[in-house]
Amino acid sequence: MTDDIEEFGKNAPEDRAVTGPFDESEANPVRPYIDLGGIKILPREGLNLRLEVEEQTKRIVAVGLDYAESSLQVQPFAAPRSTGLWAETRTQIREQVKQQGGRVEEREGPLGPELLAEVPVIAGGEGGMRLARFVGVDGPRWFLRGVVSGKATSDLDAAAQIEDLFRSIVVVRGGSPMPPRDLIPLKMPASPGAA
Repeated sequence: MTDDIEEFGKNAPEDRAVTGPFDESEANPVRPYIDLGGIKILPREGLNLRLEVEEQTKRIVAVGLDYAESSLQVQPFAAPRSTGLWAETRTQIREQVKQQGGRVEEREGPLGPELLAEVPVIAGGEGGMRLARFVGVDGPRWFLRGVVSGKATSDLDAAAQIEDLFRSIVVVRGGSPMPPRDLIPLKMPASPGAA
C-alpha cells in the first residue's frame, strides 16, 4: 500500500531533477543565482524581481517575477519526504476560486497538472475577470507553487518563457525540521544591485 502513496503522492515532471525546478543539491554551484533564502533565482535579461511582504509581520511571503509581459509569483513550502502537496493544494485553490465566483479547470501542462482559472477582479469599482494559471511541483521535502498571470496565460511563447523561468528556480529547503505546508523562509538578496 505504501508504494501507491509514493508513486502517486508527488506531482512533478519525470525529468524534474534534470530540467527543474531544482533542489539545492541538484543546482549548478557555479551559476550566479540571486539568493533569496528559500529559493534562488537565475538572473536573466528583462527579469524584474519583487518581494511580497506581509504587512503585520514584515516577513517575505512570496517572490514576484515579472518577465515576458507576464508575472510569476512563487512560494516554496516544506513538504513530507514521501508525499507531495500539489494534489491537495489544487483542491483548495479550486474551492477558493469557486467561492470567489470564478471558474477553474484542471489540465495537463508542461509541468504536470495545473489549474487555469478565471478569477474575479474588482478594480476601480468595476468587476472583471482575470486569467491565472496555478502551477506546482513537488520536490524532495519541498513543494514549489507558482501563479502565472499576464500574457503567459494565453500566449504560447510567453508561457514557454515563464515555464523555463519556473524550471530554473532552485529550492533551498535546508536541513532543519519544518512542519509540512510551512513557507520556507525567504530573505532579501545580499546585493540588491546584482540582479
